[in-house]
Amino acid sequence: MEKRTAILLILTVAAVMLIAGCTANNDMYVEKPAGFWAGLWHGLICFVAFIISLFTDNVGIYEINNTGGWYNFGFILGAMIALGGSSRAKRGKKPCGKSEKEKEWDEIGVKVEEKVRTGIKKWLDETDNKDQDWEEIGKKVEEKIKRELRNWAEK
Repeated sequence: MEKRTAILLILTVAAVMLIAGCTANNDMYVEKPAGFWAGLWHGLICFVAFIISLFTDNVGIYEINNTGGWYNFGFILGAMIALGGSSRAKRGKKPCGKSEKEKEWDEIGVKVEEKVRTGIKKWLDETDNKDQDWEEIGKKVEEKIKRELRNWAEK
């Protein structure tokens, strides 16, 4: 295990040094601005370049001397690939189960629906006189709703 760890450490250091040599803000882009392919590469290594840039001033994440739109497009494309892009997006899959909060809201909804149903049934049973004028019935409905809402709100 000791030998394997040492080899892995050496390969990691070599990879980091190789990537650091290809990061933005180096002398390679002084005469010729960075284009699409450089932007794609800088986007792909942006996470590693960020970590390296924390410890040194001559490594940057983004090349300032670039061609503009094509470099930006390559950089964004590379960053999306490196950081996950849309591969982690849901593809129409529904969650396996409901959260506790959703379950609580469902229970509250069932209780409210039952309360409204029993209240309406009770109210319908109370109204015996069917020959009354619709205006009078409307007033009774309004009064009953107000009274029931007040009782419900005070609980």
